[in-house]
Amino acid sequence: MHNAKPLPSYLVQRYHGWKATTYSENQSWYRRLADEGQRPRAMVISCCDSRVHVTAIFGADQGEFFIHRNIANLVPSYEPDGQQHGTSAAVEYAVTALKVSHIVVMGHSQCGGVAGCHDMCTGHAPALEEKSSFVGRWMDILRPGFEKVKDIADEAERKRALEKQAVLTSLDNLMTFPFVREAVEKGDLSLHGLWNDIGEGTLEQYLPAEDTFKVI
Repeated sequence: MHNAKPLPSYLVQRYHGWKATTYSENQSWYRRLADEGQRPRAMVISCCDSRVHVTAIFGADQGEFFIHRNIANLVPSYEPDGQQHGTSAAVEYAVTALKVSHIVVMGHSQCGGVAGCHDMCTGHAPALEEKSSFVGRWMDILRPGFEKVKDIADEAERKRALEKQAVLTSLDNLMTFPFVREAVEKGDLSLHGLWNDIGEGTLEQYLPAEDTFKVI
């Protein structure tokens, strides 16, 4: 592979700083993780957005969360068609191999993927309509969610509602996976929906009984 290059110097410096401090002070813990394997209690499905820092929000250490990130924290419906499904594979591994007790889907404010879906569904993003657009075809997962919020008059409010629909769509789609549904019905697994306001630092959780998100 002749196109690969050495890491930028700033990343190399940060690595050496981590190795000399965090790793050096916790060597036994890292070696235990390596020797005994991972036993995360929860899987977190969050957005690729660099502003979403799941481990920092929850003060989590290595080994606590099995984290999967993708555009707009979406989970597709169960579709065993022989194709490559990264998110579905991650969910399968978390539930059937790692036996996590919780799956947390966390959306966030000013989500670029959700904004792209909004623009696509309103006819303002023709590039995303192209069959060759990976982002566009991925955001098709959220089209049903857009139908639920399209009549909201204020655009900013509509986009925020669509961000939360991304969480709800993923929760609904998770239940189409037979192994997820079985674990949930047996009481071995619980699903949780969160939405993070990046600017305010707040977390809202979805409350099914009230069918709304409320600040934790």
